[in-house]
Amino acid sequence: MEKMNDEEKIILYNTKRSIATITLNRPHMAHAFNWELMKGLYDHLIKAHEDENVKCILLKSSGDKVFSSGIDIRAASADDTDYLKKMREFGRKVTQTMLLMKEPIVVQVQGTAIGFGMELIMASDLRIFADKPIDEMFFRMPEIAIGIYPQTGATILPLLAFGLSYAKKLLFTSDRFGLDDLKNVNFPTRVFAPDRLEIETKKFMRTFSKRMESFMHLIKSSLTIMNNKFIERWYDLEDKCGEIAYEKHSQKEMDEIIKNLYKNYP
Repeated sequence: MEKMNDEEKIILYNTKRSIATITLNRPHMAHAFNWELMKGLYDHLIKAHEDENVKCILLKSSGDKVFSSGIDIRAASADDTDYLKKMREFGRKVTQTMLLMKEPIVVQVQGTAIGFGMELIMASDLRIFADKPIDEMFFRMPEIAIGIYPQTGATILPLLAFGLSYAKKLLFTSDRFGLDDLKNVNFPTRVFAPDRLEIETKKFMRTFSKRMESFMHLIKSSLTIMNNKFIERWYDLEDKCGEIAYEKHSQKEMDEIIKNLYKNYP
């Protein structure tokens, strides 16, 4: 069988100097996540985690306009009736793994991120952005506007990244927001000119990867435990709400359902 070159692979992976680099490589579809890309990202996160030589991970995408346009709904086919269910399940696995794995994840963002693409940025530990105006690079959580209940961490990650008030704004309005908005809430770790992004990210990663491994892993894990040790239950709650969201209920029934949610997910 002829070996695929990097341009043909939907996801790229390499390790160098204790850094694992994972590159989304579906530029012709704006790095939208089909099943192959979703499963590939999860598998490569686990691969990096199980590699004893890897201290930290760099997540990026190819090209210069779009980081990721989210989950590819159009990739669902009549032959694969479980497509959306699988994507929800593995979308949760990806973002939950990113939050809970001990290896710090740095994300390099060169372009627009929508939905699940934005979730990957929020699930990362450090974030390096290209300095672009909102008309060249924007971010959006569009789920409620297009009739999809936000799952795969879409209600959890904005809360962790921005706090309750801003999370509500992102999810309820589905507004576009730009880098300046993210700067106002201290979200970026570094911001570089677009033509310097690659080289400056490499410099950052070289310096970052020299930190003592046990310090890096224990700091991330302890902060995670202190800040969100109930993270798995939060995902369970999100999935439960996702099940209920598409059912028809009276106001009285919904009041009782929400009352039980408070009781069952303290």
